Amino acid sequence: MDLATRLAELQKRTIEHREVLLTEEAAKTALVMPFLQSLGYDVFNPKEVVPEFTADVGIKKGEKVDYAICNNGAVNILIECKPASADLNVHHASQLFRYFSVTDARLAILTNGVNYQFYSDVEKPNKMDERPFFIFSMDAIKPSDVRTLEKFAKTGFDVEQIIQEAGNLKLQSLLRKAVEQEFSEPSEELTRMFAGRVVEGRLTPASKEMIARLIPNTIASIIRDRVNERLSSALNATTPAMAEPEEATSEIPEEAIITTQEELSGYHIVQAIASRLVDPKRITIRDSKSYCAILLDDNNRKTIARMWFNSPTTKYFGTFAGKDETKHLMPELTGIYRLVSQIESRLHELDDALEKG
Repeated sequence: MDLATRLAELQKRTIEHREVLLTEEAAKTALVMPFLQSLGYDVFNPKEVVPEFTADVGIKKGEKVDYAICNNGAVNILIECKPASADLNVHHASQLFRYFSVTDARLAILTNGVNYQFYSDVEKPNKMDERPFFIFSMDAIKPSDVRTLEKFAKTGFDVEQIIQEAGNLKLQSLLRKAVEQEFSEPSEELTRMFAGRVVEGRLTPASKEMIARLIPNTIASIIRDRVNERLSSALNATTPAMAEPEEATSEIPEEAIITTQEELSGYHIVQAIASRLVDPKRITIRDSKSYCAILLDDNNRKTIARMWFNSPTTKYFGTFAGKDETKHLMPELTGIYRLVSQIESRLHELDDALEKG
């Protein structure tokens, strides 16, 4: 089972139980330990995952951090946990700050089991940064999150590579915030720069105000045009230049069908649900113009479910019983978890081995 599937299973558990995990111990047992297991660590090996890790820090003796992930006696990652209901902030990381400078660790995680904040010493060696370089939430796992988390897995763990990536992620995050800020509220410098290129003569306050107002709309227009250009290029790439009229087709070529992040997340949820009964590798996704299908054994005669997510306002999730499809209104992806019985029933219907079992 790959990391994406394991995280999808844990995501289901998190959504189902987060409201009752009101204590730190509950969050650690139900959410954090399974998360470490998903990364390949043996949480029951005290030489690998040390609970209640203690190191004397100055005049503060006997203070503990919730977990330390170790390799050959060296501490790789420090982990501090809070209740699932707690909001995370830098004040919760005080013990991590103190331990960071007196252990071998160069990585630290602050978590409530739902949200995870990853810290390092990018800004100053042996001193934990005040801002995390990577944040992700179990409520909304993105493919890019999975790729980043793979670097923290036990297999292939390379602290130097992670530190280098941490610097890149932190810089990228700062750049993103700066660009988003400029897009929404152009700064004086950006406004003057563009105004100097398009306004002839003296720049008046009225002209500057107009330019500042037009910049966000212009940028949004450019982005829309670029997206449309890419779609048009995909269409043209598979359309013969001199096609006869009778050869024309209204079908959108496969290259122009874009599987969205929402569809991928829905697929991973179904894959996690199905993994209780079948090998998750047997669950596949196949996108089309109207809907995105989730199949068993990549066989379009074995449709498990369909995601009708193309509408910007109303989305449906289709389940099957025989040849009949029932469309369920799906305003949020978490609603798929309410359809576990229908999905499992469909798997029994499609797989003879399950029927016999």
